[in-house]
Amino acid sequence: MDATHDPLPEKDFDPYKLQLLLRVTLAANRATVDPVVQEIMALVRRMKAVEGKEDDIELALQEALANAVIHGAKEDPSKTVECVVSSAEDQGVLIVVRDPGEGFDPSTIPSCTIGESVFSNHGRGIFLINQLMDKVEFHKNGTEIRMVKR
Repeated sequence: MDATHDPLPEKDFDPYKLQLLLRVTLAANRATVDPVVQEIMALVRRMKAVEGKEDDIELALQEALANAVIHGAKEDPSKTVECVVSSAEDQGVLIVVRDPGEGFDPSTIPSCTIGESVFSNHGRGIFLINQLMDKVEFHKNGTEIRMVKR
């Protein structure tokens, strides 16, 4: 993050104290998602700030990267998806996933817990991410998701 971002609300990460842990760029191919998730999770598991919450982070990360590859980059291996993992002292972890897609409005995604969506075989990723992470924000017209776990 740079100084041009809006000030973060209290209890959020101070952009000046963020420590970049890992930046990964992957081809928009489903086969690249799991190895990247495993690489990131090896790093996250060493962090004491999120001890005991690794399974939540892993599933949310898996869903965010899969959504970026499938929906954002349309599984075009010539396109890339970026994932940045940062932390600040003992505040937890901040994971940002960016894709080259056109974006979407997250408020238009139907809830997978009511109506006909209950029987759908897709559409649960964003719901899961919101349930598993402490804070989830979409930016840049939905092409960037920021996930925080404390």
